[in-house]
Amino acid sequence: MEVLIVAVVAALLAALVVVRSVRIVPQARARNVERLGRYHKTLEPGLSFVIPFVDRVRGAIDLREQVVSFQPQPVITEDNLVVNIDTVLYFHVTDARAAAYEINNFIQAAEQLTVTTLRNVIGGMDLEETLTSREKINSELRGVLDEATGKWGIRVNRVEIKAIDPPAPIKQAMEKQMRADRDKRAAILTAEGVRQSQILTAEGEKQSAILRAEGERQSAILKAEGQARAIETVFQAVHENDPDPKLLAYQYLQTLPQLAQSEGSTMWVIPSELTSALRSISKAFGDEEPPEATRGISPPPRERP
Repeated sequence: MEVLIVAVVAALLAALVVVRSVRIVPQARARNVERLGRYHKTLEPGLSFVIPFVDRVRGAIDLREQVVSFQPQPVITEDNLVVNIDTVLYFHVTDARAAAYEINNFIQAAEQLTVTTLRNVIGGMDLEETLTSREKINSELRGVLDEATGKWGIRVNRVEIKAIDPPAPIKQAMEKQMRADRDKRAAILTAEGVRQSQILTAEGEKQSAILRAEGERQSAILKAEGQARAIETVFQAVHENDPDPKLLAYQYLQTLPQLAQSEGSTMWVIPSELTSALRSISKAFGDEEPPEATRGISPPPRERP
């Protein structure tokens, strides 16, 4: 019975020794080992062995990039205005031993260093430059923090300004200025639009007038050419057929109804050639009396001897 108890105790001690001597470190983590109170080594990710009851394994240190957002800090600008600035710090641990033994709380230390550096940088800028120079401020903060935290085993990757809040009266004045600028730009754009519209309208009217005049000119040219061709054709036909006075008289008679249909035809002027042509027609048919169209036209008076 005593032997069994001793065996069980020995097994438990052996299991305890195995458990205390084996350490498994997760990926992207690191653990420092102290032997008899002094730093001995840093355990890398994976399986590691330590001496039980002699080596002490401290807590895991995260080696991944970490993000810390600091509370808004009041900062005085060069023109004596107080602004609240929120900052965000991106960093990662590069040396687990330095991060554990060179600084007590590296996050708190980074925050205080950020506030101090921020006040030094913003103190040399006025409000307008502060609001428009975020990239410059970020670059200067990163340079100072990276240099100071290097001995702590920390590398600062980026420092971003999340918000810059000026005082309430300054905000109201800025909003009024922005509103005035927007109204000014709107008025300028409206005037520019009206001007462009007028220019385009004038250009359109000009092109329309040009096209209308060109159309009228082409129409007049074509009409004149048509009339010229018609006259030429008629003249050629008359010249080739050599019409006699009878044919001309017939054409006169064909034209008279058209004259009668025109508005305001209250008086006709009959040329003398028509009367001569009508007499020729009547003679051709053996009629000695003048036609009705010539009745009422008195012959010229004869001279008495």
